[in-house]
Amino acid sequence: MQKIVTNIWYDTDAEEAAEFYCSLFKDARITDVQKYTEAGPGEPGSTLLVEFELSGQQFIGINGGGEFQHTHAMSLQVNCEDQAEVDRVWQAILDGGGREIQCGWIADKWGVNWQVVPVEVQELLKGDSEAVSRATRAMFEMKKIDVRAMRKAYDGR
Repeated sequence: MQKIVTNIWYDTDAEEAAEFYCSLFKDARITDVQKYTEAGPGEPGSTLLVEFELSGQQFIGINGGGEFQHTHAMSLQVNCEDQAEVDRVWQAILDGGGREIQCGWIADKWGVNWQVVPVEVQELLKGDSEAVSRATRAMFEMKKIDVRAMRKAYDGR
């Protein structure tokens, strides 16, 4: 059992969200679904919580009602191997009702914030300060990260 597990609050759609998230990654699965009982407070038989794994990381989605909303104060970062993976994950979230934000941030239809980042970006944010500044300025102009454009800016081309 993982010692620390991220618990994500939903109004009533935790199971739908978990199914969607699992569709984004090959190594993902729902591991358990628990239902509300007569004890409530939710409708008996409706989903209380769903446990799922994404790339070996455990999560819990809980249907707690619409009282709380997600903010940028917490996000899920996806470290993508290449631009193709960035494009695939980004488009799936967007097609699933998401909305683009900026600098690799996208919110899914439930308001959960994701950072979809190619691993190469880490290289472009280190080293020569002028090159890093150029790459950073280029990134600030993007919604979805375009690693080629950032590399071009970093190299001063």
